Amino acid sequence: MQFGIVHELSTPRPFTPAGQREVFENAVEQSVAAERAGFASVWCVEHHFLEEYSHSSCPDMFLMAVARATKRIRLGFGIGTCVPAMHSAIRWAEKAAFLDVMSGGRVDFGTGRSSTWNELGGFGAAIDDTKKAWDEYVRAIPQMWTKERCSFDGTFVKMPERMVLPKPYQDPHPPLWVAVTAPGTELDAADRGLGALILSHTDVSKAIPRFEAYRERIKHCTPAGSFVNNAIATVNWLFCHEDGDYARRRGAELIDSFSYCAAQTIEISEAYPAGNYSNVGLLSALRADPNSPDAKKSFADGLCFGSPDEIFEILCQWQDAGVDQVAFLTQSREILEHNELLESLSLFGEKVIPRLAQRQKQYA
Repeated sequence: MQFGIVHELSTPRPFTPAGQREVFENAVEQSVAAERAGFASVWCVEHHFLEEYSHSSCPDMFLMAVARATKRIRLGFGIGTCVPAMHSAIRWAEKAAFLDVMSGGRVDFGTGRSSTWNELGGFGAAIDDTKKAWDEYVRAIPQMWTKERCSFDGTFVKMPERMVLPKPYQDPHPPLWVAVTAPGTELDAADRGLGALILSHTDVSKAIPRFEAYRERIKHCTPAGSFVNNAIATVNWLFCHEDGDYARRRGAELIDSFSYCAAQTIEISEAYPAGNYSNVGLLSALRADPNSPDAKKSFADGLCFGSPDEIFEILCQWQDAGVDQVAFLTQSREILEHNELLESLSLFGEKVIPRLAQRQKQYA
């Protein structure tokens, strides 16, 4: 099992150029610290119009900054939105390949279609078409990477015969993923041979059936790209401190800040009656039982707030569930002091990652 760090580039008010730059620079430094601590990847989201929650409108540019500051850590688009009103498939193929070349072959390309009315409505996107557009993109982009020349005459991807340049550094191309929030999307990922980047789980026992369904389904897939990326990554939260009670108190502050800002990400089904979106309740998994009177007093059982020993025990459950990577959110609106976050990453790398690696060897 490997580990990643996820950047939303969440930014507190008041918005100033200097404050925004500090958020970006801190995130780059945290990525460098993650590489030093033994993390395998850094992921950057794509969001638009979401004030404070995420100012990450250009993940390719942020990941390029990380690429130039690091040597080994992989660079994940988490995700590149495959919606024609936002991006053409050609531009995504170019941007991902360009970063792959500049980083020496370290790109993972996550795909998806967004699930927020704020963003899709802001671009005037055709809500009913997003899933069909995403399907065309994930089939067309690998061809742009691997064929010398290609042409397309689809509904959402149209291009006369051209050579799309540059070609990726990785042979045959970067691994492909899809963001999984709504139930059933893990099966869409499996059918196309894509890795499942699961955003909506923090309860291990509830996640296992979806993991098993994905693993079984992908055995019979027709890959959209040149190879099958049979991999599960699940997004989680991390704050590691020698004092577990302190870590949980700070974790509660992170979750409360995130939940406050995430009201802007109201699911499309609640704002627009579109049949290809379901009410997925992305935030509900953050607490053990969001409907209980004391819901704010307990975390879901898979969140990684605690001491190194406590986090190790939690991650053993994810390891046993067959997760290939746990990618951690670590910040919201700069709630944590930058140095404190760096210390959390270092402590995790020193006292948790080696123990889990050793445990995995023992059971291999």
